[in-house]
Amino acid sequence: MSALGGAVETAPVSSLHAFGSVNPDDFPVPTGREEEWRFTPLRRLRGLHQDAVLGSEGVTVAVDAAPEIELSERPRPSADSSFLPADRISARAFAAAATATVITVPKEAVASRPTYVTVTGTDASVATAGHLVIDVQPYGRATVVIDQRGSAVYADNVEINVADGGDLTVVSLADWDDDAVQVAHHVATLGRDAHLAHFAVTLGGSLVRLSPTVRYAGPGGDAELYGITFADAGQHLEHRLFVDHDTPNCRSRVRYKGALRGDGAHTVWIGDVLIRPEATGTDTYEYNRNLVLTDGARADSVPNLEILTGEVVGAGHASASGRLEDEHLFYLQARGIPFEEARRLVIRGFFAELIARIGLPELEDRIMQAIEGELS
Repeated sequence: MSALGGAVETAPVSSLHAFGSVNPDDFPVPTGREEEWRFTPLRRLRGLHQDAVLGSEGVTVAVDAAPEIELSERPRPSADSSFLPADRISARAFAAAATATVITVPKEAVASRPTYVTVTGTDASVATAGHLVIDVQPYGRATVVIDQRGSAVYADNVEINVADGGDLTVVSLADWDDDAVQVAHHVATLGRDAHLAHFAVTLGGSLVRLSPTVRYAGPGGDAELYGITFADAGQHLEHRLFVDHDTPNCRSRVRYKGALRGDGAHTVWIGDVLIRPEATGTDTYEYNRNLVLTDGARADSVPNLEILTGEVVGAGHASASGRLEDEHLFYLQARGIPFEEARRLVIRGFFAELIARIGLPELEDRIMQAIEGELS
């Protein structure tokens, strides 16, 4: 075997996720020509990618924890944690966050109700940094809802650790006001036989960019990543996922759905899945589907799957963007349902399967009502 052949088989072709650092100076200021920034309108980031001062005044964080949950604060994010920023904004937020809110699920504890983290933007004239840690100790089980609202310019990191046998559901709801800008980085590490269900529900804001990353620290890890997005006129909603399979016998499923309407509505979905040579027995699949409801809206969807071992259980990806099916609308109209109501029913059905997986009826109703509000 040639040296080149060996390198091709054992080293990832993509270098997008190869480097991380807690030092913002290790990352050059983006220009928009980089692959990881080419879809993001940098002029709308209000300096988050450059040198905007990051403080703690523009956002408040309140936690309503389940009785079994331990809540604490660290003076600042821990540099020796498993979290490692992968871009300049994440590193700037890591360095600037004055405190880290820590939610701990004790060993073998089962939370009796969800824990709600309410993030409220109070002032979009200043930029704010935030850091949240969710630490599930062995065999703990919990649900954490991150409810984000108000007006803000916010750069934040969420560090998720699920130890051996743990089970965690995270719902990240971005229901910001129309002028809000958020760039968030979620990094999850799963231990042996640990399970994570991560929901990214992105409805509000002028620009929201969320980057979930999953890594495995033991065999049997199972990650399910779900996304629900509705972009209205002028909104830019971007999700950039990375699932790093570097451990044998782990599983991942990625299911994202989005809808767009109005001039300038723009969604971006990047799904990167890497199966390294040592990750034998991997089972992975990802898909993204988008409904483009009006002219002037644009959906960019890029699934990337890189496989460096032939010993996998399954690996696949799919992406589709299009308009409502005329046949579906005709079927409903033929039974006496007016066009607008028929259209609403089809869109409800498009999102219903993912929304129902959240398992929190009140939150599910709120999300569906918000989607219907976008339609009206």
